[in-house]
Amino acid sequence: MKTITGKTPKVTLLGAGHGDPELLTLKAVKALNDADVVLYDSLVNEEILKHANRALLVYVGKRKGNHSHTQDEINELIVNYAQEFGHVVRVKGGDPFVFGRGKEEEIYAHECGIETAIIPGISSSVAVPASVGIPVTARGIAESFWVITGTTSDRELSKDLSLAAQSSATVIVLMGMSKLADIAEIYKSVGKADLPVAIIQDGTKSEQKEVVGTIANILEISQNQGIGAPAVIVIGEVVHLARGRNAVKEDWVLEDEFIFQNLNTLPFIN
Repeated sequence: MKTITGKTPKVTLLGAGHGDPELLTLKAVKALNDADVVLYDSLVNEEILKHANRALLVYVGKRKGNHSHTQDEINELIVNYAQEFGHVVRVKGGDPFVFGRGKEEEIYAHECGIETAIIPGISSSVAVPASVGIPVTARGIAESFWVITGTTSDRELSKDLSLAAQSSATVIVLMGMSKLADIAEIYKSVGKADLPVAIIQDGTKSEQKEVVGTIANILEISQNQGIGAPAVIVIGEVVHLARGRNAVKEDWVLEDEFIFQNLNTLPFIN
């Protein structure tokens, strides 16, 4: 199968990383340079589209309450553009296989007989906490981490959160700001009202904002500071390791300073 220009149709699913355009991989840059058509999401920093200087750019973003296209329509656009123009690069924020529905798009293109390729991206689940100095794992503090969607396809909070709340692992919640009160109630129900929480809005971008609190007060703090979506919620003792440059500091953190010194860590080092 060839396009009218003699090209072989191809689809590349590309992860753009989160926010900072310099988090784009070299392989992703090469794919954008080669693209005939680029379909991109709302969370993609449009600076990276400069690498696709000869491509047709098509916005197919989906945000809460404002979907430019349904997923079925996006699937059809990917295939139709590939059949007409050649190389379609489907650009998604973060990684295309982390709550990105990239696998659905890959399967649809494959079933239509179109060659597909995957270029992983840096997921916001690890990149955004790292941007404020929070490691999702840390020796002696957290041995593992969960990445959970705050809003499932039926607009509910993931049931996995109730399981995660009972563990000692770091929990990263994506797309969860509208469910923040529900998240806090789940942790309170298992006796973890004092567990530290960080919320990072617009992570790795110039307009990034962060707040830190506990399960007990994070809703109030985030509301007072005007924190909204898109944001990454980080729950766990590793939050103590965040850089304090822009974080909201609470007295309860300083009370634990002696403990953390003996773990060879210091909370909120300036």
